[in-house]
Amino acid sequence: MSRKDSKGMFANVLVGLGQETPSVPTATTSPSPHLLKVAAGVRQLQERGELADKLLQGADHIIQLEVDAVLPSSIRDRFDGAYDADRLQDLVQSMREHGQTTPGLVRPMPGEGGRFQIVFGRRRLAAAKLLGIKFRAIVRDLTDEQAIVIQGEENANRDDLSFIEKCVFALSQEEAGFKREVICSSLATGKSHVSEMLQIAKVFPKAVLTRIGAAPETGRRRWAQLAERWSANAKAQAVTDQLLEELTVQSLSSDDRFAAVLNAVSKAENAPAAPADRAQEVVSKGMTLAVVNYAKAGTKLTFTKAVPDDFVNYLLRRMEGLHEEYLDQSPQIAQNKTKL
Repeated sequence: MSRKDSKGMFANVLVGLGQETPSVPTATTSPSPHLLKVAAGVRQLQERGELADKLLQGADHIIQLEVDAVLPSSIRDRFDGAYDADRLQDLVQSMREHGQTTPGLVRPMPGEGGRFQIVFGRRRLAAAKLLGIKFRAIVRDLTDEQAIVIQGEENANRDDLSFIEKCVFALSQEEAGFKREVICSSLATGKSHVSEMLQIAKVFPKAVLTRIGAAPETGRRRWAQLAERWSANAKAQAVTDQLLEELTVQSLSSDDRFAAVLNAVSKAENAPAAPADRAQEVVSKGMTLAVVNYAKAGTKLTFTKAVPDDFVNYLLRRMEGLHEEYLDQSPQIAQNKTKL
């Protein structure tokens, strides 16, 4: 679908969601929260597309740059190996046969003596380096915020950044001082999702994430599961370091290395036992929902008066399913069930 066609589709969707006022009076309706969320996402895509159009205006002013004159982005968004020759075979072959048909985008670096920083087209730049040819690019003056948003847009359009790479990309931006709104725009997602990504990324040492790798087939749920068990296991770092030193583990795919780490961290003998006679509050948005009392006689969950009976009934209806999900997600329990 062309950009022009997609914009027309976005406009039609927005009209259907009440973005424009119809000429004929109609009964007042309230869009569902889901539709409002869709509309917000569509508006964001439309705005991002319009920004890209503005940047690409004057694309006839394309220059040829020596690849060594183009510096990498200050914020990494991919793990090591993403631009290796074996990962770029198809692109290299295409550029060898047809040349670089689509220019990249760079911005000038003040005080760097005619050098530029890549904004998008990093795979094409890497392929040009492998082929020993110049890199075709459009030059635009961009702020740091504009550059990082467009860098994220390139990844969103290609949709091949793994979940943990997105988490690390978000954390790198936060550490560089970018505002939360910029991080959300660069990842085309909301604040709550970005907050979860940041929480997950902060759990693990970056060296561990690098050694596990991008794990392209491993999604949010499994990374959140590993983060929870890592935080609860005082020996997680030592266990993981020892595991990743094994040559047999190093030879596994990135997703299999992740699975091996999850299994090792989840083992019952590595997990600390819950202290006896201990109480813990369950808090959500500043409100205490329940108190968990750990005791030798058994663990007891007591809801506070602030929790309505409807929520308790809702939790009871889901209890069996949650327990089954827990059993399915726990490698150690699943292994024990198989032995029975």
